[in-house]
Amino acid sequence: MAFKSLAQPRQRLADQVYEQIMQAIRDGAITAADRIVQEKLAEEFGISRTPVREALFRMEQEGILATTGRGSFQIRGLDDEEATELYGARCAIEGYSARLLAERNDPDTATRLRDIIAKAEDLRDETVETYFQANLTVHRAIVEATENRFLLEMFDNIWNRGSSYTMFATIESVDLAKSLGDHMALIDAIETGNGSGAAEKMISHIIDGRELQFQSGRLQKLRG
Repeated sequence: MAFKSLAQPRQRLADQVYEQIMQAIRDGAITAADRIVQEKLAEEFGISRTPVREALFRMEQEGILATTGRGSFQIRGLDDEEATELYGARCAIEGYSARLLAERNDPDTATRLRDIIAKAEDLRDETVETYFQANLTVHRAIVEATENRFLLEMFDNIWNRGSSYTMFATIESVDLAKSLGDHMALIDAIETGNGSGAAEKMISHIIDGRELQFQSGRLQKLRG
């Protein structure tokens, strides 16, 4: 079977549109109250509607946007159930990663992770995006340290699909510094060599992050 050549420049343009829209969401330039109109975006970017349409449809498939009409979208909010599922998946992946690292108990790995945490949390400015990126850097480093490609792939799927960005970007009226939590304590738990203890510490840390999200007022705190 012979395949036709792909239009690589158009695909790259759609990716650029995607990244700029995501950046606008992270910066708060686009909020849940805004309508995202395909034709208007194409005019602002100075390009045809095709790459804009591709970017918006991709974001819809990833659960970032919801359609509100022909060529019109809004940021898709997460309800309590979806937010709980997202954090539950993180508990499974990152909790198991902490277990693996504790059972391996490699001093060099722990030292490297401590260095990554110190650098990631040395914030030059305190914005939602910098806190999000600091959290992403730390948690991804822990999963990556397991050297399990499938765990890392699942981690990236959760953190990079967009729902994590949009949910974190809606935090209001809370102390963002709390979102960093006690990351060094996670390494302390890993260094004990106790797999179960390290996993429990990671899960507890993630659940604390979920509660911080509920405190934002955008998500109702679950009971039970």
